[in-house]
Amino acid sequence: MAQTDMDSGEDGGGGGEPEVIAKTSVLGGFTESTEIRALISSLPVVHENIVTLESAIERFLVIMDRYQEQPHLLDPHLEWMLNLLLELIRSEQSPPLLVHLGFKFLYIISKVRGYKIFMQLFPHEVADLQPVLDLLCRQDPRDPETWETRYMLLLWLSMTCLIPFDLSRLDGHLTSDPSQTREPIMDRILAVAKSYLMVTDKSRDAASVLVSKFVTRPDVKLKRLGDFLDWSLTTISQASDQTMGGTVILDGALQSLAQLFKHGKRDDFLQYAPVVLQCLAQCHVAESSQATLRKLGVKLVQRLGLTFLKPRLAKWRYQRGSRSLAANLSLSQSGSTVQAVSPDMETQSQEEDYDIPEEVENVIEQLLGGLKDKETIVRWSAAKGIGRVTGRLPRELADEVVGSVLDCFSFQETDNAWHGGCLALAELGRRGLLVPSRLPDVVPLILKALVYDEKRGACSVGSNVRDAACYVCWAFARAYEPTELKPFVTQIACALVITAVFDRNINCRRAASAAFQENVGRQGTFPYGIDIVVAADYFAVGNLNNCYLSISVYIASFPEYTRPMIDHLVAMKINHWDGVIRQLATKALHNLTPQAPDYMATTVMPQLLPIALGIDLHSRHGAILASAEISHALYKLANQNNRPVTELISSDCVDGLKSIHQRLFDRKQYRGFGGELMRPAVCSLIENMSLSKMPFKDDPVITGWQWLIDDTLKSLHLISPGPRDGIKEAAVSALAALCEQYYQPQPGMADPQMQEVLVSQYIAGLKSTEVLTRCGSALALGSLPRFMIHGKLHQILSGLQQSCSQREVCFTEARRDAAKAMAQVCVTAGVSAQGGSDSVVCEGNVSAVYRALLDCMTDYTLDSRGDVGAWVREAAMTSLMEVTLCVVGTAPQLLSPGLVNGMMCSLAQQSAEKIDRYRAHAGSVFVRLLHSNNPAVPHIPHREELLAIFPTEGAEGLNWNAPSQAFPHITQLLRLPQYQYHTLLGLTVSVGGLTESTVRFSSQSLFDHLMLIQQDAAALGQFSEALLHVFRDNLRNDRVSIPFLKMLDQMLARACFDTFTTDQDHQFCVDLLSLCKEEIKKSKDTQKLRSAIAVFCGLIQFQGEVRKKVLFQLLLLLCHPFPVIRKTTASQV
Repeated sequence: MAQTDMDSGEDGGGGGEPEVIAKTSVLGGFTESTEIRALISSLPVVHENIVTLESAIERFLVIMDRYQEQPHLLDPHLEWMLNLLLELIRSEQSPPLLVHLGFKFLYIISKVRGYKIFMQLFPHEVADLQPVLDLLCRQDPRDPETWETRYMLLLWLSMTCLIPFDLSRLDGHLTSDPSQTREPIMDRILAVAKSYLMVTDKSRDAASVLVSKFVTRPDVKLKRLGDFLDWSLTTISQASDQTMGGTVILDGALQSLAQLFKHGKRDDFLQYAPVVLQCLAQCHVAESSQATLRKLGVKLVQRLGLTFLKPRLAKWRYQRGSRSLAANLSLSQSGSTVQAVSPDMETQSQEEDYDIPEEVENVIEQLLGGLKDKETIVRWSAAKGIGRVTGRLPRELADEVVGSVLDCFSFQETDNAWHGGCLALAELGRRGLLVPSRLPDVVPLILKALVYDEKRGACSVGSNVRDAACYVCWAFARAYEPTELKPFVTQIACALVITAVFDRNINCRRAASAAFQENVGRQGTFPYGIDIVVAADYFAVGNLNNCYLSISVYIASFPEYTRPMIDHLVAMKINHWDGVIRQLATKALHNLTPQAPDYMATTVMPQLLPIALGIDLHSRHGAILASAEISHALYKLANQNNRPVTELISSDCVDGLKSIHQRLFDRKQYRGFGGELMRPAVCSLIENMSLSKMPFKDDPVITGWQWLIDDTLKSLHLISPGPRDGIKEAAVSALAALCEQYYQPQPGMADPQMQEVLVSQYIAGLKSTEVLTRCGSALALGSLPRFMIHGKLHQILSGLQQSCSQREVCFTEARRDAAKAMAQVCVTAGVSAQGGSDSVVCEGNVSAVYRALLDCMTDYTLDSRGDVGAWVREAAMTSLMEVTLCVVGTAPQLLSPGLVNGMMCSLAQQSAEKIDRYRAHAGSVFVRLLHSNNPAVPHIPHREELLAIFPTEGAEGLNWNAPSQAFPHITQLLRLPQYQYHTLLGLTVSVGGLTESTVRFSSQSLFDHLMLIQQDAAALGQFSEALLHVFRDNLRNDRVSIPFLKMLDQMLARACFDTFTTDQDHQFCVDLLSLCKEEIKKSKDTQKLRSAIAVFCGLIQFQGEVRKKVLFQLLLLLCHPFPVIRKTTASQV
């Protein structure tokens, strides 16, 4: 199944993930054999040094782990690797550490290839038995560092003990002296195995393998089998699973018994099986709190069941002609068919004429109980046990087992029982034990399991059930002939498609996609199978949005799937507990409406309207959204045919849609938690009804809708922070659509009463004490259509400009939304050079708009959330770009050189600052305006030089988020006089910042620029003047002054002003000293004082009277009240 998934993904997948998965499957062989040989040969040298030792182990692990998914590629190389390592282990010169290292490498190989394959390669001569046993006896079972040695020795001993000689021959004459006793090898091996069954590490697993190989030997079986079983059962009955030690002991004993009953001969173990089963029942292993013990109990019980039954394959089982896909394809091409095999009844009755022991009923009962266990590993083991045991039963009894498995699919049962039942059905089907006559009972249950989703609190359970149901469908595709499944093809195909496209869980979608692909390949009867497999492959269904909004539309174009998909969305998804699924389902219904418009209008809409007024909150939310989306989709279809939407939607449905708001209002369902879902849902309804041009003009419902929008925008502060933004956006979108449709008596003319009411109301809201009311009012003004703004533009812009200018910390979000709304209003109103300032953007108001937005670009408000002013700056940058492009497109003469210069300089400053996201946004806006040529933005200072720095071809590939790419370009603006001050101001906070990468690349770019102008006195003088200007303008502004001092310290340390040191009392140094003194006067900020100390130390290099003044400042700092300042000054001086 996994390989099928990979194959389907290589063609249909997109992006990087398919490529990665493909790379794991293209290994053609073991290519590192030379390196591995060298690595093993170097172990005697590297093991002495801990560094080289760890490096060697890590490298070996990395190489081996590459072959986890294709371990068979190691097979040709396993023998020489084993021999090289055993040579090191057997060498007498090898110290214990090297021996343990050799076993560690052996363990890594066995972990990748699997111990069952790898252990067969161990040498198993008679001469190996005694040394391996002696080495194992010398190990310390409690040493946590050498468990790999003990594990591999136990596996090796498991092979050597298979020698075909009686072990008593190896004892020889034990001793002639009766006072000296030597234990026989048989007893020694058994004692070692028993001791290691009780350890806490992985050696316990190897000890159970040793027991299964050793105790089943003919000579050991005769002498020790009964004793060992007695010891095991005694251990189990005396141990308690309530303690850690007891759990370990039970684990070892149960593992060894399961392995014994698996590998031993039935005739040898049949007499002991009832006793073991009785002991398990008395010890209540099935009720243990440890999942591992319950799993081992189920495993042992199924092995006991197989011991009770004769080892024969049921002749009644259903056998598909060929399990090979290649054989099926070749036969289909030649025109012949392979028939399912069903033996004649006489032979069947003869085969089934034997007695079934009573204990088998107890075994099956325990296995059926295991199917309902709360842990997956127990259920999976029980399902495999059901399949194995049923395969040895007569047909009637097997059918009873199948009936008992089907009882798991009751809605009184938990999701665990459903999952276990699915696993059991898959196992029975895979083994041919689910006869075709049972399919009419099984298929409906599997279809229910494919959509099983049981709500638990705020989420649901059932994804494992749906995944297992996909496995059942996958197994059935391989187990049955197409003729057997033909009556159920449409149902299974629709159910798998629905799961593959609409399931919330990505694993379930992928499992359904793989099962559908398997059915298409094996059965060949799924309608439009190949087309759907290509569209909904393993990787395509990985993206939930893609599934709901794109793949579903394609699949629904095939008539067999259209209505089942729509019915599933209406029945299961619009009432889903996850809000994201509900919203995607409603959008999917919108997209699917063109496939079945009549069905949507006459069947689905009447179903939805009662649910939209029901008592379940999630169902109500989904139904309102769905009915709104379907109505809009039906309007689009009617509009294409120049028909009104009321011809498609019945009058009852129209009345039902109109009454939703009033019914919810009367029931007070807009309040509280439910209101957080109802408000955006009804806002979406209002928007879609308006877009659908429903005949509600002058209807009282319009007043109700307007009240809801206004109340929502006023009540945002009462709503939880999570859904708040979504509700605000829904209300604003609804307002725009409502105004466009119902407040326009004539095209382009607003209803004067509503215009006055709304504009006055929202402008008043801009002065509210609640910041969120201001936000809602600003966005509402921004969403108004052009005819509503006409005649009120001056009033609206004045209100928004005033909102932008209020710098209180608590109104940051209001300033952000006011800046956004200002651009929206300007773009909506349009631009005209000769127009009136109350209707369009013109000469009378354009400068006020730019001043307000440029003022927003200087917002650096800080609160507990950090630099919240960045939200305002980002909105202002976007708004400046939108307004500028709008003005340039219509009346570029409105842009004065001063406005453009201020805008470009502010953008240059922002594109040099430290926060990656806002630097990237500023840079992209700067380049967009620079390269705009339809027509070009006028009066951009130094346009030609800027185009040389940011050429049209390379600007798109520039990653402004990466400091290593952005700053080398930005610092080139320092050469341009108009941009120098603002660029330097932006660079100051980057070079003196805290982020290591930003500091490194910004400072490196700045110093590269300074090195270039070292010989140009005029340029250096201009730069120093700009530097002092920045410092002077930002005195006592800690946001700039502290990073400035840090940047200045780096400049002085790198001798960037060496040319000034030759002059006595250079004016730059004098001014700098006085500014530094002014900055730290009466300051108690230790960070600022320490930065100033570093600057003073750098200023000592200047000659003249200034040096004395600097030293005097340092002496004063040596006497500072703060010990840390005195210490810093002393250490730096």
